[in-house]
Amino acid sequence: MASDSMEAAPPAPHKPLFGSCWACRLLSGMALIGSSVWVYLGPRRVMQQRIPPNMWHITQLAFAIGLFSWGAVVIVDPVGKQKRKGE
Repeated sequence: MASDSMEAAPPAPHKPLFGSCWACRLLSGMALIGSSVWVYLGPRRVMQQRIPPNMWHITQLAFAIGLFSWGAVVIVDPVGKQKRKGE
């Protein structure tokens, strides 16, 4: 009966990962930034004792920078502010 006139369903609206809730983005971003500070302080304590850093400490520092950047991106939410061409 209706097999010849099948209508396509409209695409689902794009929902951001953390939602559009400012408080949710702020809480998640601050948690990531706080964890980056905690990771960063580990190698810094070793380096303040005049012990030269090894590869593990340098990796921890780079990971802390990545966590901090991720937290800043979650707070700013640059992807959620972009509009599609057809809108």
